[in-house]
Amino acid sequence: MTETDVWVFHGAGSRFTSGVFTSRPQAEEFISQYQLSGILTKYPLGISAYDWAQQQGIFQPTKPEQYSTGFIQRFTSASQEHYHYEDGKCE
Repeated sequence: MTETDVWVFHGAGSRFTSGVFTSRPQAEEFISQYQLSGILTKYPLGISAYDWAQQQGIFQPTKPEQYSTGFIQRFTSASQEHYHYEDGKCE
């Protein structure tokens, strides 16, 4: 991780982020403390996941709908480093 990355935790079934952390250990302490379930994902700061994936050569839009606001605002990439947790433990 560089100083331009953060770790974002989304609890299972949540529409919103429940925590943003500067390191994975910091995030895992929170997840473990409350025995949470969800996904912890590393995000770059200052750039959207959509633009980041294109810059990394991971994703290139090929269909008109992939340029739409609806697509872009829901975009995530499985290529982003991420971990799944169940009851506070990494699966």
